[in-house]
Amino acid sequence: MKRVLSGVQPTGDVHLGNYLGAFRGWVQEQSNCEALYCIVDLHALTVDYDPKELAERTLDMATYLIACGLDPQRCSIFVQSQVPQHTYLAWILECNASMGELSRMTQFKDKGKGNDSVKVGLFTYPVLMAADILIYNADLVPVGDDQRQHLELARNIAMRFNSKYGATFTVPQAQVPPLGARVMDLQDPTKKMSKSSSSPQGIILLSDDPATIDKKIKRAVTDNDSLVNYDPEHKPGISNLLELFSSASGQSIEQIQQNYTSYGPLKSDTAQAVIEMIAPIQERYNELVKDRKSVLDCLASGAEHATSIAGATIDQVASAIGLIRPDYI
Repeated sequence: MKRVLSGVQPTGDVHLGNYLGAFRGWVQEQSNCEALYCIVDLHALTVDYDPKELAERTLDMATYLIACGLDPQRCSIFVQSQVPQHTYLAWILECNASMGELSRMTQFKDKGKGNDSVKVGLFTYPVLMAADILIYNADLVPVGDDQRQHLELARNIAMRFNSKYGATFTVPQAQVPPLGARVMDLQDPTKKMSKSSSSPQGIILLSDDPATIDKKIKRAVTDNDSLVNYDPEHKPGISNLLELFSSASGQSIEQIQQNYTSYGPLKSDTAQAVIEMIAPIQERYNELVKDRKSVLDCLASGAEHATSIAGATIDQVASAIGLIRPDYI
């Protein structure tokens, strides 16, 4: 059985893009793969943050992951900082990465290059991400377009390390999300729905009530004509709604197009489909909020399993690079 590793930062409210773009796929994977899902709280330290808020968001993210359908009996859900081998391996990998390749990382160039006060962690962030993946010898890593470059770095580091020190790491493969997994901003359908860049009206939170969801979708930007046809290049707004409706209802985009001749009814029915899809998640989330200890117990169990895998990898890595181990003699 292949091993899959995915991670998510605890940085903000969980939205529809998180669910359709990642979490729903993770729920399906847990039955077909050995699945590990990591809340990468150490990555959240690269920007200014409130410590108490970070802790609460980490627990809240775990709550949403379980509410969305991740089953701790079939997968491991854990917090990155509770498995210290991540940072141990990150240092070793930093000694096998170059300044040049990290300087070429798009996210660093966009957010920090040329700014002397930028945190060093933002620069080395991709190596920690590589450690997150390689320490579990993950076969598959689901990635969106914004993380492909980081996964390629992880692959390059793994191959370089294996070539220099002997076969140690599994070289991971990217797992491309299916159609409909990339949810766009309702107010700017040329941009991905994102908690960091979307306007409040362009993002649907999993915590939004039905009336709010209905209002946001009915106010979604489309275009000047009223033709309901799927054309992401020329009609990104209506195409985004068609993908949302298809993802929420299970109907194909072709079926949906045949049933609508104007935007109004399509928006109303899309809103209803999204509301119905989210309702069970909200119900389960509200139950779990009242039982936070069970969520913490799930995280502890997940960290224990993750540590057992990570520890074995560290032993192999340390021996390969010449670090003395307790059983050296």
